[in-house]
Amino acid sequence: MLVLVSPAKTLDYENEAGTSEHTLPKLVQHSEQLIEECRKLTPSDIASLMKVSDKIAGLNAARFASWSRDFSTDNAKQALYAFRGDVYTGLDADTLSPQSIERAQKHLRILSGLYGLLRPLDLMQPYRLEMGTRLANTKGTNLYQFWGDVITDEVNLALSEQGDEIVVNLASNEYFKAIKPKSLKGSLITPVFKDRKNGQYKVISFFAKRARGMMVRYILDNDIKTLAGLIEFDVAGYYYCEAESTALAPVFKREEQ
Repeated sequence: MLVLVSPAKTLDYENEAGTSEHTLPKLVQHSEQLIEECRKLTPSDIASLMKVSDKIAGLNAARFASWSRDFSTDNAKQALYAFRGDVYTGLDADTLSPQSIERAQKHLRILSGLYGLLRPLDLMQPYRLEMGTRLANTKGTNLYQFWGDVITDEVNLALSEQGDEIVVNLASNEYFKAIKPKSLKGSLITPVFKDRKNGQYKVISFFAKRARGMMVRYILDNDIKTLAGLIEFDVAGYYYCEAESTALAPVFKREEQ
């Protein structure tokens, strides 16, 4: 199966990656086009466009200015270890075994506003460009128009290379909108995570994000390849709820924490 996740706003370029192995982003020619557009923006433009503070806007203006087509371990880091955030806390990449890292490279893809689709060991220079950003470009007024069919085609290529037809969507709605489901050459499974709070089960963003990361870890560590294997997910108190599930939307519940 091929697993899709979102990136994170928080980045870590201070600590070393858990492996020295690395690959290069496959869609970097598209990234370069976006960087050209981003370099036209002033820090004030970036603050307004991304709704961030002046300090963060200035940092990202500097990142766009220093971005280079030449990737190395001096100016970039493997994506799996560069991203930090709730999903990546749940995944805990720093403790992955060599076997799980190898599986991740084949079966995990990270959606990205700047890089389109990243393999875990793809080197990534620091950036902030969320998929929902309304950045005017040569193909339209936003990043969904810019990427068009490119990301979906890359997902289909990855499916073909690994020889199966299951896509597990553990990405946020903002990022999954960059995918065209009707064009996917496989079955799309979107797990739902519900936590009990005040007597009701509901999707709580913080817990759901961490659960997505934990499910990625579960898939990698246990070499899960089927839906039957996926619904056995039982990490951190979650359990499969057959009564509320469908084949394409398995529901996992957890009691109040």
